[in-house]
Amino acid sequence: MARTAARTVRAKLNGIEVVVPEGTTILEAAEKVHLKIPTLCKHPDLPPTAACGICIVRVKGTNQMPRACCTPLEEGMEIQTHDPEIVEIRRKVLELILSKHPNECLTCGRNGTCELQRLASDFGIRQQSLPSIVPDLPKDESTRTIVLEPRKCITCGRCLTVCQELQNVWALSFLERGIDTRMAPAGDILLADSPCISCGQCSAHCPTGAIFEYDETERAWELLRDPELHCVVQIAPAVRVAIGEAFGYAPGTNLTGKLYAALRYMGFDTVFDTNFGADVTIMEEGTEFVKRFQDNQGELPLITSCCPAWVDFMEKYHSDMIDHFSTTKSPHEIVGVLTKTYYCERKGLDPAKVRVVSIMPCTAKKYEIQRSDDMFASGYQDVDLSLTTRELARMIKQAGIDFSSLPEGECDPMLGLYTGAGTIFGTSGGVLEAALRTAHKLLTGEEFDALEFQPARGLEGVKEGKLTILGREVRVAVAHGMGHVEDVLDRVRAAKENGDEPAYHMIEVMACPGGCIGGGGQP
Repeated sequence: MARTAARTVRAKLNGIEVVVPEGTTILEAAEKVHLKIPTLCKHPDLPPTAACGICIVRVKGTNQMPRACCTPLEEGMEIQTHDPEIVEIRRKVLELILSKHPNECLTCGRNGTCELQRLASDFGIRQQSLPSIVPDLPKDESTRTIVLEPRKCITCGRCLTVCQELQNVWALSFLERGIDTRMAPAGDILLADSPCISCGQCSAHCPTGAIFEYDETERAWELLRDPELHCVVQIAPAVRVAIGEAFGYAPGTNLTGKLYAALRYMGFDTVFDTNFGADVTIMEEGTEFVKRFQDNQGELPLITSCCPAWVDFMEKYHSDMIDHFSTTKSPHEIVGVLTKTYYCERKGLDPAKVRVVSIMPCTAKKYEIQRSDDMFASGYQDVDLSLTTRELARMIKQAGIDFSSLPEGECDPMLGLYTGAGTIFGTSGGVLEAALRTAHKLLTGEEFDALEFQPARGLEGVKEGKLTILGREVRVAVAHGMGHVEDVLDRVRAAKENGDEPAYHMIEVMACPGGCIGGGGQP
């Protein structure tokens, strides 16, 4: 049967003819012909909210000035993206937004990366033309992972969209109406008392400094300046391919060597790699899976537990599934325990004077390091401080390090060497693939024959696959983004209630879209 060709529409933007699939928005069509329509509320990860009004355009032959982010291009349309009236209206809208925004750019954590600041610069706004009506709203630092500063909110709606629709957490909402509209936890409570799981996706999508990670860079500097302390640092897999964005590199550039060098320049005594901990995690999870799958020692499916935001989500929303969790620590906690036990013993160090700092793509790790007694397995706090990739980038700049000219450095080998299994932890499906390879080896004594386990690869919200080990079918699933996990868990419950075979034997879940590479602490 012949495939029906997708319908297209033909239109003109600033006199440039475009042919695009039906349903393409004016904004998307403009990007295809290299026209830049300014936006503030639109984010490529999210559906448009049309909240800001910056992206208005003109439709020739009508009085319409629709918003480009949400208006589909229609057959025969002639769009003008820039003319004096459009630019002036955009400028007035921007000035109205700025009148409600505090003039605190120099002390704001988003200084230099703020989208509102960039737009004001693009429009040449050098003075405030309207009276300031900045609301007097308190800062919420109750979680010590995510900070809410509603005075800086421009009510773009990104945080609500990502929290409610993408993550299905519903911790944030808009309260009040009209000019008094404000962003706050639902019920106007503290963030710590809300369903927030500290995934940080709200902070990653916020265009201003209204939502930010709890900044602990000064505490990190205090540790490094203390001559009595031996400071150890470890970096997660996803950090090395994201840090470069803060220094002008293309997204995805692997800067592992430069990162090692920068950490030593900053004053860390020892540099380890969380990939080592990921390898240990894989050995533990692979062994645990074998015990459950072959020896019936525990519930199936085995569900990964190395993502603290996912663990928090499970505990809050799906506590009936906790027995399915892997008992394995997350990789950076494993490195923390080994540092304060094995490493200190081998080096003759007093663990009471050793501090471990983790550089993570994740805001939830700040919460994880103190969440329970399990995080003090060494007799001390196993990881003393967790910094995001964004925090590390700021520290490198504060240290006056010319990152791009750094030589390639190396990590310390004791807890720094690693395999490819640890490396793929940073992307969705990596944990499951590495665990399956280990389980296959433990059960059969043979290496997994495929170079890649394709069902685990890719960025679809839910991925499913199966393989055969010792004549038995092994069914697996991968979910990333909390909005995708419900269907997977419902299938597990249905199989249990009906007395059927497990819907899956192993499930990997990561809270952030794409896994750790899309973490809430990434640039």
